[in-house]
Amino acid sequence: MKICACIAEYNPFHLGHKKHLDYIRRELGADKIIVIMSGNFTQRGEIAVLDKFTRARHAIQAGADLVLELPTPLATANAEIFAKGAVNILNSLGVIDGICFGVESGDKKDYILLADALNDESREYKKALKAELEKGVSLAKAKFNALKNLGRDEFDQNLISSPNNILGLEYTKAILKLKSNMEIYPMLRDGNHNDTTLKKGITSATSIRETLKTGKKRKVKNCVPPFVYKDLGAYPFAIENLILASVYKQSTKEMAKISDCTEGLENRIKAFSKDNQDLETLVEKVSTKRYTKTRVRRILTANLLGIDKFDLQDFLEEKLYAKVLAVKESSKELISLLVTNSSIPVLTRKSDVDKLKKSAKRCFEFDILANDIYNLVSEKKQNENHMLIIK
Repeated sequence: MKICACIAEYNPFHLGHKKHLDYIRRELGADKIIVIMSGNFTQRGEIAVLDKFTRARHAIQAGADLVLELPTPLATANAEIFAKGAVNILNSLGVIDGICFGVESGDKKDYILLADALNDESREYKKALKAELEKGVSLAKAKFNALKNLGRDEFDQNLISSPNNILGLEYTKAILKLKSNMEIYPMLRDGNHNDTTLKKGITSATSIRETLKTGKKRKVKNCVPPFVYKDLGAYPFAIENLILASVYKQSTKEMAKISDCTEGLENRIKAFSKDNQDLETLVEKVSTKRYTKTRVRRILTANLLGIDKFDLQDFLEEKLYAKVLAVKESSKELISLLVTNSSIPVLTRKSDVDKLKKSAKRCFEFDILANDIYNLVSEKKQNENHMLIIK
């Protein structure tokens, strides 16, 4: 049995995601598809359009067989940690044959070639990387330029040109570092990941979210499956004040412990927060060419949830868990397969959670907190220990 995985957010699930699942099933010949998906907060540092259980159900309805949750601390981190955390969990399952991810350009050979070079972090490379970072360029570009400055110019620069390509590269790096047998399957995607303009048919999740923010839900009807459209509601949720209050409450010393909050960025955030009592305005004021809006939002979300860089390091080094959000009824045998082959606990009920120890238990506590906050601002009630069985 061939089992293929994909790493996703489905924020919300749209026709491009459906095409991806269909590609895995038809073109790659997967018998089963396992998705590991961000929970109630995403890698952009934003609260999700729909709760994680609803989005997991959408994935099953669209063709996936089982959906796992990527733990909150990893799901809300930068691309490298997000990718490494997801790959670590998928590799620990012991049943995944390959990972398929959407990209704007490049093929399997291109990603492996560059990922292998980036994994070889010699002293000379680290020195060249530091010099590039001091110029104020993004981390991905700094890494690429460092290789180029060391005479390695055989790589495709387009692989660091978009968030999807960068994530694909990070997935590949993580797989190579683990010496995993999982294959990589880059799939060329339609459209631009960051395009805010809504298009008919396949369009970006960004454009759908931006349209929903205007209250014009009907405009996205032809961009998402009917079962997704039915569940879409008011967005965004009233979470701004919670995030701002957490900034006021937190000391700069504690905020400096957050991953990606470096070079005194905590002082910049605290200084601007007093005179900009609107979240978007604050993000706009704090961000620069070096500190992107997405990076600032991630820091603010981590601050709200209390996730610091020491937590992240711990969660990347220790065995965590595979929390099942939803499973197709006809594929329930996958749960037994995971329990038998996985080197990490598979969580399907509260009694499974009660057995978690140390780092895994602490990590799951962040999932509980994220779920509680989501319930608060969305005025819904989702049980963290729930697992959906979809016919």
